[in-house]
Amino acid sequence: MKKKKCIAMLLAGGQGTRLFALTNSVAKPAVSFGAKYRIIDFPLSNCTNSGIDTVGVLTQYQPLILNEYVGNGEPWDLDRSYGGVHTLPPYQAKAGGEWYKGTANAIYQNLHFLDEYDSEHVLILSGDHIYKMDYSKMLAQHISHGADCTIAAIDVPKDEANRFGIMGYGADMRITSFEEKPKSPKSNHASMGVYIFKKDVLVRELITDAADKSSVNDFGKNIIPKMLKAGCGMYAYSFAGYWKDVGTVTSLWEANMDLLGEKPVFDLNDPSFKVYSRNEPLPPSYIGDTGKFINSVMTTGCEIYGTVINSVIGEGVTVKQGAVIENSVVMQGSVIGKDVKMNYGMVDENVVIGDGSVIGDEQSDKMHITLIGRDTVIAVGTKLRSGEIIEKGSVE
Repeated sequence: MKKKKCIAMLLAGGQGTRLFALTNSVAKPAVSFGAKYRIIDFPLSNCTNSGIDTVGVLTQYQPLILNEYVGNGEPWDLDRSYGGVHTLPPYQAKAGGEWYKGTANAIYQNLHFLDEYDSEHVLILSGDHIYKMDYSKMLAQHISHGADCTIAAIDVPKDEANRFGIMGYGADMRITSFEEKPKSPKSNHASMGVYIFKKDVLVRELITDAADKSSVNDFGKNIIPKMLKAGCGMYAYSFAGYWKDVGTVTSLWEANMDLLGEKPVFDLNDPSFKVYSRNEPLPPSYIGDTGKFINSVMTTGCEIYGTVINSVIGEGVTVKQGAVIENSVVMQGSVIGKDVKMNYGMVDENVVIGDGSVIGDEQSDKMHITLIGRDTVIAVGTKLRSGEIIEKGSVE
């Protein structure tokens, strides 16, 4: 078989505890976003748009919905006879399976996949970021520099820099320093969690790391600092587009709100860089005589008889007469009852909110999102406080 130039390894096994009820029964990359997408659509679409046709999706926590969604990769043109998309659970040895211990260990447990496709370079991605990026441009820089490793970098606000891996580099883009979540950041050049390695270098470093009993087997904490200290050729690739880590309820809400307006901060409708997704065919959405739909987005199968303002409405959602939904995200298949009042809410899939309920209160804002987990039934007349989190089940 022809040797691949670059394959991708997509880390999609994280538990996503900071998303609370949204990730009780689904992996974080399978969480809904932007009316008709899931988070994993973005790195997969990026691969398709970048000419990368072989992707290993490393799953672990609550993988069922994610595995079904990815399937054979057809929506992303990744259903290939040689290559394509493959879901890779933790390796099952004769003595039993072993959970992925860290990001580096997850790749280490799948060295057989790297050998199977024997690429010159390996692209490593995180499954919990919203962005559109042409990885082929990063790969071209990586090759031209003869880099052992290239790390995608984006400038973040100084007051947020301690949440990221922070690096220093000069005009030649060679990385001179790297600190994972430093207390006192020396720059605002943040790692995006997007790496390209020479394959032979990556394999060598993973084997060495696996043998180190003191390592937590993490790229940011172990692999990258060790390579830098050893004098490896480490370069930054500067990215200036939209990028959002959606690991918290607030950041996921913000990313959804970035889709709104005549000139949205993040435009999903650019035909030159399409975001692909797996969607069931549904009839067009309908806004009834009593319905109002203001500065909001929705997709197919919706019925709107109430008022929707500054919100993102998923597939097949029904908003009944008299309901007022503001500054909120309502995901697929949910039903919002008559005269419901919702402000700064996030409603997961297949939720039913009883008539006359109030979701959020005068304290509501983006820092206090009221969150309702999937498959939940909220009884008629229920009042949920700002910032309250309702797990899967029913609320009487």
